[in-house]
Amino acid sequence: MIFIAVKFTVRPEHSAGWIERVAEFTSATRAEEGNVFFEWSRSVDDPHQYVLLEAFRDGEAGARHVESEHFKTAMAWMPDFISRTPEIVNVEVPGTGWSAMAELSPRG
Repeated sequence: MIFIAVKFTVRPEHSAGWIERVAEFTSATRAEEGNVFFEWSRSVDDPHQYVLLEAFRDGEAGARHVESEHFKTAMAWMPDFISRTPEIVNVEVPGTGWSAMAELSPRG
């Protein structure tokens, strides 16, 4: 599985509406064959920073994502909305998605 984490620092005037702005891109990516997950979160330390966690079944699925029209469209408009170059971690990991954490379970 290809696992990717990206930190997007958004210009202050656009940060409140970021999730709505990326909604179409998010929906299209989640619908891709080979997408495992594509999830946005807002930083608890920086109100203008969003973290995207995404995974694809394999390198082929990841390559198709980068070649998709919705990816190219997002890359065309995003430079006007971000305040700095996103930071990224992109690694291949074993597995097919989220696993249960072995060290912690709810008391029952």
